[in-house]
Amino acid sequence: MKKQKRFILSENEMPTQWYNIQADMPTKPMPPIHPQTREPLSAEDLSHIFAAECAKHELDQQHRWWNIPEPVLEKYRYYRSTPLVRAYALEQALGTPAHIYFKNESVNPLGSHKINSALPQCYYCKEEGTTNVTTETGAGQWGAALSYAAKIFGLECAVYQVKISMQQKPYRSSIMRTFGAAVTGSPSMSTRAGKDIITKDPNHPGSLGTAISEAIELATTTPHCKYTLGSVLNHVALHQTIIGLEAEKQMQMAGEYPDVVIACFGGGSNFGGIAFPFMRHNFSGERHTEFIAAEPESCPKLTRGKFCYDFGDTAGYTPLLPMFTLGHNFKPANIHAGGLRYHGAGVIISQLIKDGFMHGVDIPQLESFDAGMLFAQTEGIIPAPESNHAIAATIREALKCKQTGEEKVILFNLSGHGLIDMTAYDQFINGDLMNFAVTDEQIEAQLKTIV
Repeated sequence: MKKQKRFILSENEMPTQWYNIQADMPTKPMPPIHPQTREPLSAEDLSHIFAAECAKHELDQQHRWWNIPEPVLEKYRYYRSTPLVRAYALEQALGTPAHIYFKNESVNPLGSHKINSALPQCYYCKEEGTTNVTTETGAGQWGAALSYAAKIFGLECAVYQVKISMQQKPYRSSIMRTFGAAVTGSPSMSTRAGKDIITKDPNHPGSLGTAISEAIELATTTPHCKYTLGSVLNHVALHQTIIGLEAEKQMQMAGEYPDVVIACFGGGSNFGGIAFPFMRHNFSGERHTEFIAAEPESCPKLTRGKFCYDFGDTAGYTPLLPMFTLGHNFKPANIHAGGLRYHGAGVIISQLIKDGFMHGVDIPQLESFDAGMLFAQTEGIIPAPESNHAIAATIREALKCKQTGEEKVILFNLSGHGLIDMTAYDQFINGDLMNFAVTDEQIEAQLKTIV
């Protein structure tokens, strides 16, 4: 067996700017709009909820690069760069001529890519005098990252975690509390939005849409409090491009360039993080890389959703966003990939799909865990259930190469480890997991609720 190759940048080689793909997109994303006036929102409008600097990032379609503030760079240097790894053992197990690389975002202290955006969001909040931050979280990676970043910058943090994920992954909420955050299962009786949801459906398992509603309500009713988001929005993807910018340099060190870039997909943060820096070369015609977003079969907004304006949350507190959606009232199945149980796609991703620069694939839950098991047994890393979807899509592509004899270079993002998800692996090993598929009739019923 060939020796594993790992490529790591020196401190001097680390990127010092984030990449704003909106500046290069041939067709710019449509603006978020006010649900009552139907007028495009300004950065000032968004700054009532988000940090003002994040609001600027969100709507900027002119500047290709944003400088990373030095205090954020200093924190990045604690764990960046993350390794780029050639997965020789996985290649051998598959018998594929493809060259498989993965960007290992699981090695940072929080165990996932989410810290890349939590740090700048908390920094900007602190700089403008905010004392409290609040957010939602599914599987808990984002909640853990924000709780840690808030503690670093001296902010109080409140997290609404999707109730079913909180039950499936109790240690993730323990991590948040260890960092000093207050954690509440959503939907809850602590907000008007939560009470309304529970009144309509007392057994509602929760979704990212319900948790977002509760977090926004808390932010807008608490003095000196801002809402922070771990995915979906443009400024989050901007912060995550540190992943792809590093990977570009590391692929140069490896002497290769990806023919295919893959990441799992919930709202778009880790996909955009690794894909956007490479995608700019497709815009210019220099490259012709294929970009694949791997979503759960039970939440297929990219492949079976509708492109339209929809709310980002269940209660309708957010602006209306132009996105591929299953409807903001969509109640996803209780799969273990809690971070992928979101009804809509980010506006940048949605526009890129419309324009044919990327596409989605749906991965059944059992196939995703099959892929995660093989990856663990070959590469020695137990992946998060979310990351398993990217691995499954990578295996599909690698097996196509085996059939055709093509020696493609495949790069995927390992967005997090699964060491706090062992209950899910136990259930899979014991044969207790199952696939969940959503019918056309169920999707159509939810889409009819969109205003």
